[in-house]
Amino acid sequence: MTLQEAQNTVDHWIKTYGVRYFSELTNMTILTEEVGELARIMARTYGDQSFKKSDLGKDLGDEMADVLWVLICLANQTGVNLTEAFEKNMAKKTVRDKDRHKENEKLS
Repeated sequence: MTLQEAQNTVDHWIKTYGVRYFSELTNMTILTEEVGELARIMARTYGDQSFKKSDLGKDLGDEMADVLWVLICLANQTGVNLTEAFEKNMAKKTVRDKDRHKENEKLS
């Protein structure tokens, strides 16, 4: 699935099942909440925190998909074409960082 297909799929789902998009501010808040849930699982899986019983059934991929879902909602609401934005961002990073990481002794 391309980013554009994902944006179209989310838009279709919202219009079919979701009645309408939540406001942009509400979705921004939900995005923050979803990133927090992802961070919690990351901290317990790869960090030093131990799992709580309530965390044991959480799926890392599902948490990432929740973040992606809300990000796509925000893109749709604000008229951002994620394909174009991502391509532009990759070009910016390539120009800016083409040698930066290769020269970072911490990564050697």
